[in-house]
Amino acid sequence: MRIFDPHIHMSARTTDDYVAMYESGVRAVVEPSFWLGQPRTSVGSFVDYFDALIGWERFRAAQYGIRHHCTIGLNPKEANDPRCREALAVLPRYLAKDGVVAVGELGYDSMTPEEDEVFVTQLALARDVGLPAVVHTPHRDKAAGTTRTLDVVRASGIGPERVVVDHLNETTVREVAESGAWMGFSIYPDTKMDERRMVAILREYGTERMLVNSAADWGQSDPLKTRKTGQAMLDAGFSEHDVDVVLWQNPVAFYGQSGRLHLDPVPGFAEDEPVAPATFEGNSVLRGARA
Repeated sequence: MRIFDPHIHMSARTTDDYVAMYESGVRAVVEPSFWLGQPRTSVGSFVDYFDALIGWERFRAAQYGIRHHCTIGLNPKEANDPRCREALAVLPRYLAKDGVVAVGELGYDSMTPEEDEVFVTQLALARDVGLPAVVHTPHRDKAAGTTRTLDVVRASGIGPERVVVDHLNETTVREVAESGAWMGFSIYPDTKMDERRMVAILREYGTERMLVNSAADWGQSDPLKTRKTGQAMLDAGFSEHDVDVVLWQNPVAFYGQSGRLHLDPVPGFAEDEPVAPATFEGNSVLRGARA
């Protein structure tokens, strides 16, 4: 089973997670920029974070056989903080970087006027630079937030096929399916979606434009939920081709619109070999016996 996790926050995860992910079939990820868990206080903290996403995290993932890509944006939670607005000015230079495959996460948290403004600004930026957009739907009042999200997307002029509306559930999927946008589902241990519910949605709506992710971060989450969803699909009677469509072909098709995906195997990693743990010596990283 080959897996491309289209939404996972690896900066919050350990190298042990990379090892387990590789052994479970994960070969590529996209890491959307997001809230760190506490307020950022200046644009400099965004610059440092964006630099880490396009540099260190991409390098770290490769040590474990996984291709790392990212999205860059001002997330909706921080859109309400005037100290963070300066980050909008630095986005264009990062959106031109190799490995940046979309603008995001953007969208709504509390559906404030400030979030409206930042959302519209970043959708226009995605449209102008020719990148897809990763849109976060709010955790509270999700149905109304999804409707409002789709209204803003329609008004922006960006094609719906270049937008994934993420963190969906049973109450919001139909509206997004009918809009022509891609549908994103985060599979979590105790909240959002689980494997069983995801399988039921796939039975009802099919596999077209469906993206399944772990959205794993610093909270209670599981970076292997993509693999577990694939197994749940097989157990429910879906074919291996169906699983490949959802866990590999769909994220490749969506993010491939950026023209920046790098999906060739990482040199030194064979498909039939487990990944070796990394060891650190000074400024170099060695991969066990492969060093």
